[in-house]
Amino acid sequence: MTVIERPSPSEIRRARTDNPKTRERDLAMELGISEAELVAAHCGQSARRIEPRVGDMLRNMESVGEVMALTRNESAVHEKIGIYENVHVGPRSAMTLGTNIDLRIFPDSWAHGFAVEKQDGDQTRRSLQFFDAAGEAVHKIHLRPRSDLDAYGRLVDLLTCDDQTQHLDIQPRQVVAREPSDASAEDLRERWGAMTDVHQFVGILRKLNLSRHDAVSLVGQEFAQRLDLSSLSAMFAHVVEQEVPIMCFVGNHGCIQIHSGPVRNIKPMGPWINIMDETFHLHLRQDHITELWAVRKPNKDGHVTSIEAYDSEQRMIIQFFGKRKEGQGERDDWRLIADNLPVLPRSSAA
Repeated sequence: MTVIERPSPSEIRRARTDNPKTRERDLAMELGISEAELVAAHCGQSARRIEPRVGDMLRNMESVGEVMALTRNESAVHEKIGIYENVHVGPRSAMTLGTNIDLRIFPDSWAHGFAVEKQDGDQTRRSLQFFDAAGEAVHKIHLRPRSDLDAYGRLVDLLTCDDQTQHLDIQPRQVVAREPSDASAEDLRERWGAMTDVHQFVGILRKLNLSRHDAVSLVGQEFAQRLDLSSLSAMFAHVVEQEVPIMCFVGNHGCIQIHSGPVRNIKPMGPWINIMDETFHLHLRQDHITELWAVRKPNKDGHVTSIEAYDSEQRMIIQFFGKRKEGQGERDDWRLIADNLPVLPRSSAA
């Protein structure tokens, strides 16, 4: 078996210098390394290792003030500008429930952290970047002009590691094959129909050993309808025109980031759909979406409807709801939009 030698930190830095405008994630892919290794190669120069202590970071981020929070997966980048506030930290998860920055964090996936400085002309751009054990980004925080640099400096000092080496040991992610489920459509529909809270859905998936995609594909048209891919653009057009506030979820295994509110400025560009609003930016690869579903989950207030996009590996890319608070019924305007999107004919959806 041929072993491909990974570039040294100095070779990584040289490649960065030779390709100053290439995005870090893209350059890392070209070099055959993880993005975290690319950042680590600059320790002692433009990067400093920090410990990914989620609780300490969250508790001290509010004092930094306005920042931009970024969470992404392979097909969507979700950016929110605001303040890390209303923080709740538990043993296995953490949340921020701020006006703009709304996160669900799973700290077990946070393995590496860096404080990064990048020169952009006369400006210095500062960020905190967190990665999983495989070196893939789980969350980033970019400072803004109104950020408090003194508070940021204190936070970086608090989290700084003793180890500042430029080499990073990564652990390639192991894909664990799930045992095939023997769940029947009837059993799934019975459990699905008995839900009184949408959060019970995760427990149903666990009990029946089903993925999200497995479940929406199996449950039947009473609860899930496969949509024509054109429905995504149609949904955006309707919520913008009618000023319907939505919730937009983008996540990975370490963090889920949520936008709640209206969207206004939709800018398609090539395969991308971009939202460029004042405090919310979304960059979504339409060409990565192979399936789109309208999903209805019962709750004590009736039911809530989500629009869910999946990629070719049946992973969820992005999820949309009408904006609502716990205990409120679903918005009539959102439900009307979701219920009237173009549905894929049954023969095509099979």
